[in-house]
Amino acid sequence: MSMDAQPSNDPQLDALEQQIAELQDQLMQAQKMSTVGAVASSITHEFNNILTTVINYTKMGLRHKDVATREKCFNKILASGQRAAKITTGMLSYSRSKGNKYEAFDLVQIVEDVLVLVEKDLQMHRVKLQTDYFSRPFANVNISQLQQVLLNLIINGRQAMDGGGRMFVSVRTNEEQGMAEIAVRDCGTGIPADKLPKIFDPFFSTKDADEQGQGGTGLGLALCRDVIESHKGRIRVESTPGKGTTFTLKLPLVAEPGLTTGSNSGPFQKAG
Repeated sequence: MSMDAQPSNDPQLDALEQQIAELQDQLMQAQKMSTVGAVASSITHEFNNILTTVINYTKMGLRHKDVATREKCFNKILASGQRAAKITTGMLSYSRSKGNKYEAFDLVQIVEDVLVLVEKDLQMHRVKLQTDYFSRPFANVNISQLQQVLLNLIINGRQAMDGGGRMFVSVRTNEEQGMAEIAVRDCGTGIPADKLPKIFDPFFSTKDADEQGQGGTGLGLALCRDVIESHKGRIRVESTPGKGTTFTLKLPLVAEPGLTTGSNSGPFQKAG
């Protein structure tokens, strides 16, 4: 599938390519909603916790008149409100269709926005997340599409660790190749060597749908590949059965907007 077909001199061919493009857009939206469904219950659970915190500390603040207790209550309510706003902003950013708009954007920020959406889901499935940001590269991306790819890979990795485990997400700059790299690594079941060459084929799947009905269609990784290739990038996979799988997204580097000198690489790490 080509996500950026060029017009030809054949009107009939152009019409068919337009129909294909529209069907691809519909498939992308369907896949996006399916992925949202995978984290919807955990996000709802987290909002319920936030509301419980707000209600309880509001009641405490009304009962106690001393300044210290009320200040503590206000701080807890403020922190809960900020957390809720962060989740809502991330969900709106992911759900909002941005068409074919591409812009130079900080890849670490895109990763962080996605992790806000999956943080509770990973906790509920006993998955410990570690992030390593070795630099803050910029790439020319469709933000919504790249978020969809990352969310798909993270949910796939979580599903591969049915009993829990560790997941690693990293961002780095490969100056030699002129590429920014985002890697998602799980410690799950892995993919057999004979199936590895086929995982990006449409409708090929190594798993069944989970209890929420997510996965098993074989469309997710095919769409991930198409999105990354439409960004003039590459997606690579390494896997060892019984030890886990690593997906690496490679995207062409661009300069940080407004930056004319210096480098946008350097040590920047965070462990969770």
